[in-house]
Amino acid sequence: MTTQATLPRPAAKPLARLRDPAWYQEYGVYAAVAVVLLFNALFTEHFMTADNLRTQLVQVAPIVIVALGMALVIGTEGIDLSVGSTMALAAALLPLYLGYGLVPALLIALLAGAVVGAINGTLVSLVGLQPIVATLALFVGGRGLALVMADGQLKQIVNPDILALGTGSFLGIPTVVLIAGVLALAVAFLVQRTTFGRQIVAIGGNRSAAALSGLPVKRVLIGVYILCGVMAALAGILATARLTASDPSSLGTLMELSAITAVVVGGTPLNGGSIRVLGTVAGALLMQLLRATLVKHDLPDSTAQIAQAAIIIAAVYVARERRSR
Repeated sequence: MTTQATLPRPAAKPLARLRDPAWYQEYGVYAAVAVVLLFNALFTEHFMTADNLRTQLVQVAPIVIVALGMALVIGTEGIDLSVGSTMALAAALLPLYLGYGLVPALLIALLAGAVVGAINGTLVSLVGLQPIVATLALFVGGRGLALVMADGQLKQIVNPDILALGTGSFLGIPTVVLIAGVLALAVAFLVQRTTFGRQIVAIGGNRSAAALSGLPVKRVLIGVYILCGVMAALAGILATARLTASDPSSLGTLMELSAITAVVVGGTPLNGGSIRVLGTVAGALLMQLLRATLVKHDLPDSTAQIAQAAIIIAAVYVARERRSR
């Protein structure tokens, strides 16, 4: 009997790595963030100041929170188009119940996100609708419900406890940034260290095989959509607190696209089976820095949207090239 030794693969040369689509999917978003920061350090006046970087982090924090929930959904090969409407719904509920106290108002707003997520998850897992169809209903209906609750009006919020969430800080770190950071760590732990996280990835990789192996597919899917809804509601609360006003007509508009963009650019494949939490955070940061850079150079917002579209196409192309190898 003979055995055949397996020789170790030679290490790829640096230039060869740059031609590998896997490298771009793994590290491309971090390299892009570094390039944007370097460009601003050299060519954009007053961009790399502490105040401006703090502002960018505060503005991107709600996107990060929504994108983390979206990453979990996409990890199951799903999508959630209702996150922007969920933000608006939470924002509409917040001023209605602040008269009963801060905690009840927060719990009701978060519960609304959980209910939206439970409906989405039920439609996907039990009814068998495609995720894009299932969540489209609340994409439209959720904002309509929010406008009805708010009588279609913008409402100012003067509660100091709520405002502290949006404008306060702890040890010099803005509260919204701190919450987004802690949530990112929690989601990373969930994905990498818990049975539930491994089940999410397994279901996204092959749902039929996961079901045959005994995984509670339907229960996990409902749970993932509930988490996504709660995170969207939390982002709506924080955005409302930062703006000191509840505006369900505009809050969260196009947030679903921003979140999906952050997830895809961060390296999470749209066909599920993998979740890149840190990449998602970096993807959201890249989009925010890119938009801020173009604004600083007096370019219109439409230019930022075109650049964003180009980055999405590049990310999808890299992912496709990697799968084809």
